Formats: sequence, C-alpha cells, structure tokens
Amino acid sequence: MNFEFPKSGPVDSKMFFLIAGPCVIENEEMPYSIAERLIDLCKQYDIPLVFKASYKKANRSRIDSFTGIGDIVGLRILKDIGQKFNLPVLTDIHTAEEAAVASEYVDILQIPAFLSRQTELLVAAAKTGKIINVKKGQFLSAASMKHAVDKIHDTGNNKVMLTERGTTFGYQDLVVDYRSIPEMQAMGVPVILDCTHSLQQPNQEKGVTGGKPEMIETIAKAGIAVGVDGIFIETHHDPANAKSDGANMLKLDLLDSLLGKLVKIKNAI
Repeated sequence: MNFEFPKSGPVDSKMFFLIAGPCVIENEEMPYSIAERLIDLCKQYDIPLVFKASYKKANRSRIDSFTGIGDIVGLRILKDIGQKFNLPVLTDIHTAEEAAVASEYVDILQIPAFLSRQTELLVAAAKTGKIINVKKGQFLSAASMKHAVDKIHDTGNNKVMLTERGTTFGYQDLVVDYRSIPEMQAMGVPVILDCTHSLQQPNQEKGVTGGKPEMIETIAKAGIAVGVDGIFIETHHDPANAKSDGANMLKLDLLDSLLGKLVKIKNAI
C-alpha cells in the first residue's frame, strides 16, 4: 500500500490526501473503472489516494432503496481493487459484528455519522487494529468527538481519523462549521472534510435525500484553505442515475478540474 496513517500537522506540512469513490458498489464493473480514473488523477497531482465504496447501505430512507449486490461479493471486490491497484481501501460498517468481517477485506473501517456515539461499534472496530475513520455526527459538536477518539485509543488502537460532514441546520439542511477542523485536529488526529455528504438535504418527503453538488467546489476550497488533512469526495460517472446519494455526488468528469484548483490553494498556503 502507498498510504500510511497520516499524522495531523501544520497546514503547510504536506499535501492533502483524497478519499474518493462511489457511494456504493452497484455492480462488478463500475468500481474498477472509477478506481482507475482516480489513480490517474492522483498520480497527475501527486495526491495520496484511498479508494472508498460501501459494500452495503444500511441507512436508507425507504425500504425499497438499493442496499448492495451482496455483502461478501462487495467486500471481495473491494479487496481485489486494493490488491490489483496497490491501493488502501475504505468501507463503512454499521454493527459490531460487521467489524471483524469487513476488516479481513479492507484497510480502513469507517463509522457512519449517525453511529459515531455507539460505544460497542467503536470498540469492535478499534480492536481489529485497522485505521478507524469516524464521521462526526450531524448532531454533535467538534469538542464532543473527543469521546469517540478516547474510546478507540482506550483499546490500544491509536490509528483514528475524524471526518467533518456538516451539522444539522433545521430539518432539511446541513452547514459546515470550519472551526470544527482545527478543533478536532487539536485532539492529535488527522481531520478529513467530507465535501459531498456535507451538502446533503436529508428528510425529504419523497424519501430520497437531496443535495447541492454545485457547491462541492466551494466546500472543498474552504477546507483546504483552513488546513484540513484530507478531502472526502463521493464520485460517479453518472450521478443522476446512481443507486445511492446521486443528488450530492460529484460527476467524475469534474474531478480533474477540482483537484487542480485544490492543489493550487494548498501550494499557496
């Protein structure tokens, strides 16, 4: 693998890393083509890459929403992508039982924002020895994430990252408080900015989450300027027809231009 656990440091100390990929594995071909394009772009801009995809979606608004192509099938695809392209791979888990299973296939386990206070889940993930990325709950302050970090550290696992992904604003919107980034970095952990989920518009009456993908560039630029350690972007060839989170994913064709702008901002700091 060409990605080591990052150490949070001064904003000018290093290039940011990128966590990117589709929201969920929709079929056996799509994740490979996205991974290949991400690899090309990250080589071009000299950005460390982590490939991300969910092997299943457990948190859906409607019971008839797409959840995946099968747990083990999805996990095997993620493992194969990691081995074929020599890439670190990340996926999210939802129960303590999933932690041990998923850890056999991926390098980084992600705790969803809604589950960021679940002690049993955090401890089970930490005990695998993998890098743990905890998304800050939409309902939590930055300062309160210290408890999630402590739960993981108390198992003896010091490889924890935190991700800012917006804070609930009313019933159907999120806002990013950029003060959260240095506040969480002060806990001695790398901090990532999720530029796509931060733009979700949840709780829509139709049962499908909305979003504002046209604001992804704005969110990402501000995050780099503040000094975030990593950027998280879900991307897809055709977001309009994606089976999950299409309303806030970045069209893959637009990523080249965005990364070029982010690297310029980073180099200017």
